[in-house]
Amino acid sequence: MYSTVWCGYCQRLKAQLSREGVTIAEVDIEQDQAAADFVESVNGGNQTVPTVVFADGTAMTNPPLREVLAKLATL
Repeated sequence: MYSTVWCGYCQRLKAQLSREGVTIAEVDIEQDQAAADFVESVNGGNQTVPTVVFADGTAMTNPPLREVLAKLATL
């Protein structure tokens, strides 16, 4: 999950995923320019977080928990 430390939406999704037992790798786009560039590439030039990238290479931007869980169930 691409995020920033100040993003409330990121903190909420991270907490929800943790409660569901989903382990994530988190990347702070303010500390990693390559990550920021990637986030921009999948969000029309915007650094919108949280951006969640799945094992199949697809990404979701600021998704609700239910959509993340549904996608994980298909992988």
